Amino acid sequence: MGLQPQATVEDTYAEGFRSIYAEFLITARDQEWVEHCCRAVTGHASSTILCDCEAGVSQYVDGRSPGQETPDGRPGAVIQVHVPRFRKDREQHLERVLLARISQNVLTCPTARCFDRLTDEPTFFKLGKKIAYFGDGYQYRDQRWGTKGWVIPIMGGEFYLTRRFGYRSGIMGGNLWLMGTDVDAAIDAARRGVERIGQMPDTITPFPGGIAASASKAGSRYSFLIASTYAEYCPTLRTTLGDRSRVPAGVESIMEIVINGGTLDAVAAATHAAIEACRNTPGLVKISAGNYGGRLGKTFIYLDPQRHERERRGA
Repeated sequence: MGLQPQATVEDTYAEGFRSIYAEFLITARDQEWVEHCCRAVTGHASSTILCDCEAGVSQYVDGRSPGQETPDGRPGAVIQVHVPRFRKDREQHLERVLLARISQNVLTCPTARCFDRLTDEPTFFKLGKKIAYFGDGYQYRDQRWGTKGWVIPIMGGEFYLTRRFGYRSGIMGGNLWLMGTDVDAAIDAARRGVERIGQMPDTITPFPGGIAASASKAGSRYSFLIASTYAEYCPTLRTTLGDRSRVPAGVESIMEIVINGGTLDAVAAATHAAIEACRNTPGLVKISAGNYGGRLGKTFIYLDPQRHERERRGA
C-alpha cells in the first residue's frame, strides 16, 4: 500500500484581530464536576457574531503535578473569555460577561471555586465583591490557599472566589480550513487538529468540539446581517456559482478550526502544530484559512511557519 499523500497547504494566512480577554481557573472536588462547570461557563460562546463572548478551556490541570498545580490542590481547568477590542464598550462588556458567567455558571456548580489567573495585570475588575452580594450580608473577605477573596455561604456549603480578575490584550480569529473528500474526512482532520491544539498552551478553540461547520464571511446581501455563509466555499453551491466557486475539485466538505489565544505567538504555534497533526488525514485534500485582505483585522497568521516568522520580523 502507498503512503497517504499529504494535503496541500495553501500559501495564505488566517486573518485574526485583537481582543481583550480574562483568564481564570475553576477547581472542583473531581474531574466530573470540573467538566460540568466547564460546559456551563463556556456555553453559547462560540462566535462573537451573536454570542456575548468567545470562551473555551485553555488547559486542564490535575492540581498536583509539576506545572499543573492549583491553589487548593484540586483538579481544575483554565478558562479564557475573549471579546473583540474593536467594541467601543469592550471593558464594560467583558466585565458584564464575567459577572454573568461566574455568578450563574461557576457559583452554581457543586464544589466549584474560582481563581483569577491574571493577577499581575494593572487592569482588573473587582468581581469578587460584586458576586459576593449574593451572600445577602453574610459574605465575608478571607485569605485562603495563598489568595485574597470572598466567601459566600450557599446551601451546598461555601463558594470561594478571588477578589480581582485581571484582563489584557489577546488575539481572536486565528483559523484553519480543512477541505476533505467528504464530511468524515474533513471532521477527522479537524479533530486531529483540535486535539493537538489542546496540548498547546494559552489557546482555546471555542466552537462545539473545537470545530465550526459554518465558516462565515464579513457582511451580507441583507443589510441587517454583519456576517453570512461564505457561499464561494460551500461545496453544494459549486454548480450554482460556476466560476465564482472557490471549492477545489474533489472537495465535498470544509471544516474550520477557530483559534483564540493570549498572544500572536501562541496562536501561530497552535496553528502550525495543528497543520502537522492533521496533514496526513485520509481524504484531506487541502488546508487553507479565511482572510478578508485585512478588512477584519490586522493580525495575520501565515500557514507556512517560515513565512510567518519572516513576516513577523518584517523581513
